[in-house]
Amino acid sequence: MIARVWKQILTMAAVMGLVVGSIGIRAETARAGEPEEHVYKVGYVQDRKPVSFMDENGELGGITRYILDRIQELSGVTFEYVALPTGSVTYDYLQSEGFDLVTSVEYNEENKKARGILISEPYFSSQKVIVAREGIEFSFNSHLKVAVSTESQTLKKVLADAYPNFELVDYNSMEECLEALRRGEADLLIQNQYVAEYWLYRPSYENMKIVPIMGLEDKLCFSAVVPLEHTDDSPEWKQKELLIEKIDEAIERINEDETAMYIIEATMENQYQFTGRDLLYRYRYAAMALAAAFLLIIVLSCLLLRARIRSMEDRADARAKGRFLSTMSHEIRTPLNGLVGLNYLMIQNLNDHDKMENYLRQSSTTARYLISLVNDILDMSRIQEDTMELETNQVNLRLLASTSASIVRGGMIEKGIDFRVDVELPYPGVLGDQVRIQQILLNILDNARKFTPGGGTVGFTARQELLDNGTVSTVFTVRDTGVGMSEEFQKHIFDTFTREMETVSKGNQGTGLGMAISHSLAELMGGNLTVSSRKGEGSEFCFSFPAALAIADEESTDWEKRAEREAGFAADSDLDGTDAEVSDADAAGHSEEQNDRPLRVLVAEDNELNAEILLELLKDAGAEADLAMNGQEAVERFAKSGEGTYKLILMDLLMPEMDGFSAARAIRAMKRPDAKRVKIFACTANSYKEDRDRAMESGMDDFITKPIDIAKLMEKLEELS
Repeated sequence: MIARVWKQILTMAAVMGLVVGSIGIRAETARAGEPEEHVYKVGYVQDRKPVSFMDENGELGGITRYILDRIQELSGVTFEYVALPTGSVTYDYLQSEGFDLVTSVEYNEENKKARGILISEPYFSSQKVIVAREGIEFSFNSHLKVAVSTESQTLKKVLADAYPNFELVDYNSMEECLEALRRGEADLLIQNQYVAEYWLYRPSYENMKIVPIMGLEDKLCFSAVVPLEHTDDSPEWKQKELLIEKIDEAIERINEDETAMYIIEATMENQYQFTGRDLLYRYRYAAMALAAAFLLIIVLSCLLLRARIRSMEDRADARAKGRFLSTMSHEIRTPLNGLVGLNYLMIQNLNDHDKMENYLRQSSTTARYLISLVNDILDMSRIQEDTMELETNQVNLRLLASTSASIVRGGMIEKGIDFRVDVELPYPGVLGDQVRIQQILLNILDNARKFTPGGGTVGFTARQELLDNGTVSTVFTVRDTGVGMSEEFQKHIFDTFTREMETVSKGNQGTGLGMAISHSLAELMGGNLTVSSRKGEGSEFCFSFPAALAIADEESTDWEKRAEREAGFAADSDLDGTDAEVSDADAAGHSEEQNDRPLRVLVAEDNELNAEILLELLKDAGAEADLAMNGQEAVERFAKSGEGTYKLILMDLLMPEMDGFSAARAIRAMKRPDAKRVKIFACTANSYKEDRDRAMESGMDDFITKPIDIAKLMEKLEELS
């Protein structure tokens, strides 16, 4: 009890002491002839987050505000905060507008000793840093262009004296300085560390780096505004001198821990906020790809409609045409409507980061679905018009099965499906169309994934039998414990645009063409695709086909070894789904080896949007790229380049002045060694076999269809590097 009474007495004494002290300060102020309630007008820099800035309420914010508010508490002085105009501010302006004090003035010996200038002790200090683009090498003895904001004129003088080789270029703000660096107009800028770190959160500055400068501090102080013509004993000078003394006394009482707390709070509260522009920049590739896919789909749809209409010759065909166009119109309009709606929502929510990211992801998924729909329609059209041609190449079925299982395994795991693989292929090397075989396998495997709920099972098996005529019969079977199908639906599952309405209503999206295409492809191979199913119990798809045995050679053996590494199963044994592990050290070494040999690519593309996308993709992959807007320009650029300059040419096929086929032949005909060995990849929206064959005949090495599979393009670039 006694201790509590003493504590209350001490507390009251402390309060009385503060009251008496406050009265004493006011009395001292009155004795100096200063009005007791005088409010000092303080000018602050409004665009230097987090040091000082104008907040959303039009008030001073940042580290400077914390310090000034604390100075008011300690000194009894009252401040009014007013933003200074952006850019350089003259002393005449400060006097005419009645400013008493200015913040964020650089504290240095020159300002401290200058006659007629009153500055406080530094209230905040930070390291000065260099901001430069990644890859830019510099030294302080080099001739460099240095961007300087107009409110940093003291820094400009310091740099001019210390580094005479620097060319100092004025810009109105920190943002303009950074934009000059990004465009290459300036080489570097020197700025307060906290200010630089704030701005470099913007995605468009992701290619910039911060380099500390040892021994160069950014000390900030307050400067009193006094008439240029004055005497040291004039009333206004005395008043400002007293003001600076009070500020210095308060600054001395603010310890380092308190200042550090203000810095942390101001930095955390005022982190860079993403704008709609920043989000569009971050997802620029998705937006460009979406726009390209959207336009491509419209063009292909129009061409397909025209082709289908011309092929209808009688009334029966006309009725089939009506059903086909009606269904296809619905299939295309539904996702297109989604894209239009998502585009509207993105415009309405540019500043909402979470919504924008969600809308962009949905747009990307919808665009991929549209592309798959167009591909399926083209395949179906070629099958119906008897223009589909299968290729005959050496195929390793064990590797094919491994790859197909690996592709769908992630989706199975994500959905919680028990995915079991049991492959016995004693004759893996056969002759056939690898792409089409895998297309059928992926179709029936993904179908099983879509219609099997979590906790269910999907089995993938393969068996072979050697026939009397020397060929081998291969049977791939996919069994699932999914929703199954009605007997009536099983009769029509291989018809075009066929889906069971109950499964559609449960959200299982599909084009309704996959099974029809797979069935037709199986028949083209001389095989068959069958289905058996029971409602609520699951389904079983069997894909069988005969094929001639391929000649066993070294390459075939390599394929088998590669299959074992990639899928984690040995020849003639079960697949267990274990992916091969790759050493991090090996991967890092491989990456470093590639980086030592930058790839130079010539892009021949007449469409500006497609060209921009390709150039950006190549740049992100670490390659250097040059653009030719037509075939003739591509030939001329290659002819003028030094031998070995280009390792790869991405060649569009349909271009003005000279098409890609003619350009490839012209390059191959040049009498220089690299004309024969430079890789030329067709890069085109034409996906028919005759286009591919014509490209190969003109001297091209590979064929990439648009819309470009970015992952596959990156793999090809990695191989060339």
